[in-house]
Amino acid sequence: MWKIEKDCDGSATILRLSGRIQSDDIASIQSVMSDGCPRKILDLSEVTLVDLDVIRFLMSCEDDGIELVQCPAYVREWILRERSE
Repeated sequence: MWKIEKDCDGSATILRLSGRIQSDDIASIQSVMSDGCPRKILDLSEVTLVDLDVIRFLMSCEDDGIELVQCPAYVREWILRERSE
């Protein structure tokens, strides 16, 4: 089970993700992110578990300029390992 909370102040959209995020959830996250705000931030402080497709999605988010904040150590490490391959 996962949850998403959205906060937009006009200049940035902050999405707080929590719980277990799986590949099936990526489309929903993308849909919420497409609000026209120029700056996007993903707060991952409450994420408990992800799969490989989510890691690749987060990598592409970073590549597109989306900031990942409060990223769990295991997620950051997995991203770094995927980038090095």
